[in-house]
Amino acid sequence: MAVWRRSLTLLVAGSFALVGCTVGEGDNGHENGGAPPDVTGANAGERGFTSIVERVGPSVVTVQTGRSVGSGVVYQPDVVVTNAHVVGETAEVTISYADATTSPGEVLATDPVTDLAVIRTSRDGLPVPTFREDLPAPGEAAVAIGSPLGFENSVTAGIISGLHRKIPGSAGRTQSLVDLIQTDAPISPGNSGGALLDAQGRVVGINEAYIPPSAGAVSLGFAVPTATVLDIAAQLLDDGTATHSYLGLSLGQLTPAIREQLNLEAEQGALVVAVDQDGPASSAGVRAGDVVTRFADHDIAAVEDLLAALRDVDPGERTAMTVLRDGKQEQLTITVGQRTK
Repeated sequence: MAVWRRSLTLLVAGSFALVGCTVGEGDNGHENGGAPPDVTGANAGERGFTSIVERVGPSVVTVQTGRSVGSGVVYQPDVVVTNAHVVGETAEVTISYADATTSPGEVLATDPVTDLAVIRTSRDGLPVPTFREDLPAPGEAAVAIGSPLGFENSVTAGIISGLHRKIPGSAGRTQSLVDLIQTDAPISPGNSGGALLDAQGRVVGINEAYIPPSAGAVSLGFAVPTATVLDIAAQLLDDGTATHSYLGLSLGQLTPAIREQLNLEAEQGALVVAVDQDGPASSAGVRAGDVVTRFADHDIAAVEDLLAALRDVDPGERTAMTVLRDGKQEQLTITVGQRTK
């Protein structure tokens, strides 16, 4: 089955504190995700991860716009992949390399749904790292390389803390913050777009965001898995767009206040706020006020769950959806649509 990226239209923003790790105006050096763990034991060896950094470090670059700085990873000898929020609306960036040289870079395309972007560099022959498409296992060693707070080619280390993570309440802000790799390798502003590596130096993800200590977090960082990165980067280079599954729903979080106000019996689920009358959900019979509780064999407790479940379904595929309506469960069948933005 082809790997596709999925999207929904969302209306209600969550309040969970989360920081995209790009240094911009007004950033400071105090929210750093915690102190690095000890990596000098048996897993790391006497030299820690020195050999990995020496080998892969040249494949990680610094991406500078007029107002911010982030990181990037070499995808092809003259192409860098990074986060879309690193480049923003900028068409031209400056790329800084591990050998202290710089060159211009042209932003070829961005995908806001997965928060990924590809940049063509004016320098060719860049070293392409090994990308690991299968997911790492929780407990594996993790090494993050990037430019936190502008400190180029900085290295932090930890472990893979979890997989398929969804940031609570994040769906209203951005649809990219689902199905992520969680790590305790410290990630700071400026790490966005940098590499998350395994113990063999293979890229397992592109660093995306972290929850700052001000939210009560200690070393909670997140990365976009390599399989997603490779799929989207290839699509962006092919024709400048990435295809996403589409339901045609506007969704809201099912809070206690909303349940009381709308007299809803559902304790969990994704509230349908509005339905695109020309979209797949409308054709399937979904109505505003329904609460989605199950989709494609996945239980849905929140909006983020529906976003994650949609990533497993290809455009054109028919799948089951369960909604709670007027206190009764309704079994629907929906044919998933597609769009490019």
